[in-house]
Amino acid sequence: MVFQKRLKQDTFEHPDFYGIDDLLTEEHKMVRQAVRDFVKREISPYIEDWYEKNHFPYEIVRKFGELGVFGPTLPQEYGCGGMDYISYGLMMQEIERGDSGMRSTASVQGSLVMFPIYAFGSEEQKRKYLPKLAKGEMLGCFGLTEPDFGSNPAGMVSNFKDMGDYYLLNGSKMWISNSPKADIAVVWAKNEEGRIKGLIVERGMEGFSTPEIHGKWSLRASITGELVFDNVKVPKENLLPLADGLSAPLKCLDSARYGIAWGALGVAMDCYESARKYAMERIQFGKPIASFQLVQKKLAEMLTEITKAQLICWRLGTLKNEGKATTAQISLAKRNNIEIAMNIAREARQIHGGMGITNEYPIMRHMMNLESVVTYEGTHDIHLLILGNAITGIPAFK
Repeated sequence: MVFQKRLKQDTFEHPDFYGIDDLLTEEHKMVRQAVRDFVKREISPYIEDWYEKNHFPYEIVRKFGELGVFGPTLPQEYGCGGMDYISYGLMMQEIERGDSGMRSTASVQGSLVMFPIYAFGSEEQKRKYLPKLAKGEMLGCFGLTEPDFGSNPAGMVSNFKDMGDYYLLNGSKMWISNSPKADIAVVWAKNEEGRIKGLIVERGMEGFSTPEIHGKWSLRASITGELVFDNVKVPKENLLPLADGLSAPLKCLDSARYGIAWGALGVAMDCYESARKYAMERIQFGKPIASFQLVQKKLAEMLTEITKAQLICWRLGTLKNEGKATTAQISLAKRNNIEIAMNIAREARQIHGGMGITNEYPIMRHMMNLESVVTYEGTHDIHLLILGNAITGIPAFK
């Protein structure tokens, strides 16, 4: 399949109305610039073609590994970056500014595969998997969601039995990013006592298959599939020894949701910048449409919401660095930033007029991608209920 490099240059520079760059270190800015340059060089020229052809560019995995965006907050002794959480957030912001599907690939690898192996795995598991995952020599996926259990993961039916020399795993998972190309899957299933545990399932294990999901109108440049376990024999050393109960996968989701909050901000900024530039160039009634009051209103409201979201991300990153960020605080950021990104994308589409529905501009692709981002890693409504529980102390899930 031939992919065309777009001639239109990516000239993105982020808006910073409140001087939030002053709150960042020089290392933060260097990390952001390195990833921004990568996106401009390796993603922006090709993304519209990949998206139109529903193509996942598998070679990007190795390139991401070389860039250092997989598990960047994990220790250097495992081949990772040893960076702080603001650096990680800025990476996700820049990658998702390029495309949500590209950020999904990075988020799953770092937050949902490498993080649980680091947090709940044995030393042998860490040394076996983390360096290869960090370099992009292996691709991983995260198996929690099932066909009948999305927002209620505790209801999962995937299970495994102790057969003496190995575990026998049965069940299936649905809507799994990276799965059709993944070398390993971190799978959550119930043992014979009904406790949720984590298992590392490797491609090639008999009875393990990863059928691809087709027909997506969202995240078309990433690859999504199922995980199917039909009497899969999993070696006992592949059990994550420190993972016990639903709290383990939920901690992984916290890490992923944090990255999504930053990523959605990247989408919002990209749509705003595209709309601002278009409004300055598009002439109607003898002058740029940026001179009209309603267009200025749209741009002013976009910038206001972006500025608030930037401050949320920076403060949340500071709390993460201090080990103080709560699940509810992360939910607030994820829900808010995706909502403002969706609203900004819609307003940007209006400013672009008919051109806004074409792939000459990124708006429609971002809009379609956000329809997935608003649902995965906790739906929009679920995050409201997480906040409601934090406010009232009353869980509304049951």
